[in-house]
Amino acid sequence: MTTIVVVRKGDVAVIAADSLTTFGTTRLAPAYDRSPQKVTVYGDSFIGVAGSAAHQLVLENVLVRTPNLGFHGKAQIYESFRKLHPVLKDEAFLNPKEEEDDPYESSQMTVMVANPSGIFAVYSMREVFEFDRFWAIGSGRDFALGAMYTIYDRTPNVAAVAEAGVSAGAEFDTGTAPPITLHEVRLAR
Repeated sequence: MTTIVVVRKGDVAVIAADSLTTFGTTRLAPAYDRSPQKVTVYGDSFIGVAGSAAHQLVLENVLVRTPNLGFHGKAQIYESFRKLHPVLKDEAFLNPKEEEDDPYESSQMTVMVANPSGIFAVYSMREVFEFDRFWAIGSGRDFALGAMYTIYDRTPNVAAVAEAGVSAGAEFDTGTAPPITLHEVRLAR
């Protein structure tokens, strides 16, 4: 449960996330959590993960131990998550089963990436999407998408669009709460 958004406009990209962790109906508010951040830095990439609360620590750990991953462009992101999947299964004990008729094993997480190459999402079967304007993941995504759609063309301020998205998630989604963390990157030409 979370709201994580990415936005790009002009030569700027932003990733923003809320700070609430939930375990079923129990809320771990940021005031009680010494590490409430949902966005991890890997090189010049910012990576936010939605899904089980366990994903954050597992992904941080696996990224530190797995050199030479790249997150610039769809093909490179796909290849990195293809390399990460067996590590997640073998070393972090990921359960790759979702539905019986799924065509591929699941990595059980949804991830957002922002870096100088652009803004991307990676879904559970390693599907990679690149976005031209904005996108959101997590339980507050529908509220975030609506808010960002409403103001995207009305402001040149990319951070304001991202904050509006996460704020809408925090207002209406029980799994999302402030404070909002935001990271901005300059896009490569």
